[in-house]
Amino acid sequence: MKRRESKRVMVGKVPVGGGAPVTVQSMLNCPAHDVEANVRQAKELAAAGCDILRVAIPDRKAVSLIDAIKRAVDLPVVADIHYDYRLALESVAAGVDKVRINPGNIGDQSRVKAVAVACKNAGVPIRIGVNSGSLEKEILAKYGGPTPEGMRDSALYHVSLLEKCDFDDIVISIKSSDVQTMVRAYELTAEACFYPLHLGVTEAGTERMGLIKSAAGIGALLLSGIGDTIRVSLTAPPVKEVHAGLDVLKAVGLRKQGINLVSCPTCGRTKVDLIGLAQEVERRLQCCEKDIKVAVMGCAVNGPGEARDADIGIAGGDGCGLIFKKGEIVKKVPEDELVEQLMKEIEGL
Repeated sequence: MKRRESKRVMVGKVPVGGGAPVTVQSMLNCPAHDVEANVRQAKELAAAGCDILRVAIPDRKAVSLIDAIKRAVDLPVVADIHYDYRLALESVAAGVDKVRINPGNIGDQSRVKAVAVACKNAGVPIRIGVNSGSLEKEILAKYGGPTPEGMRDSALYHVSLLEKCDFDDIVISIKSSDVQTMVRAYELTAEACFYPLHLGVTEAGTERMGLIKSAAGIGALLLSGIGDTIRVSLTAPPVKEVHAGLDVLKAVGLRKQGINLVSCPTCGRTKVDLIGLAQEVERRLQCCEKDIKVAVMGCAVNGPGEARDADIGIAGGDGCGLIFKKGEIVKKVPEDELVEQLMKEIEGL
């Protein structure tokens, strides 16, 4: 697919925009002053494949998280700042790799300039975070509510505050909890500027609906070439956000690493516990980095043919099943050995 052209911004060692691979982000959710818990969670996210970590910095004491996390994991750290511009300055001094602020709520232009100068001198980019619940009164009055046009205008206004300070290492996010509003707001902003875009559906919900909304909104934009980094926001453990983000990128063809698991929806011909088999295979292969397609099919008659493009797969029978590669049957095994035999075959690929 043809991706939107955008400016490249470096978040630590990780490029965002400018044709770089789309990155996956998540945010730590442990109490801000519990350094040990945040470090432990940061390690979990790094192991899950997270590319960029964000952490809330609500006060000066929380600034110490930055150094602790950076010592623990080799990932760029983003400081999430609201209102107090001094926390942004202290975070930059502490070695943070990116700052997330809303320039309109940290005070007058002198404070915006202080943050911009500190970030520029340290080579730290700024993410402007706008969402449908934080639009300026003037914009709400102009458009009669949090419209996509209003969100675009708010983002561009905040960009202008930084550009006045000769700062342009900027990433923009313009999130909404309404998928259609979110998609249109990003489309309008993509047309209006050259900055990289951080995609996400805010307040998306619990793991089930949050994933569906995020896949719909983020996926639609990625398929049209828009988006440089993503966060799947879920009311769930952050590691599940990372897994979901990686899966969304795989689904739209922007990540090739790792297992591509396909499975049939079952029918009246199925005589094995296909749902259980598919879930177990998915669990066992979650950390497998081999770039292969694995099929879990319910019918030994049609399965190998329907999934002939899979590198390897299993197809259930009556108390037994088949293991096949590229549509060709390799062996027949008892149902209770299907998963274990499949894993052994995958290890040999």
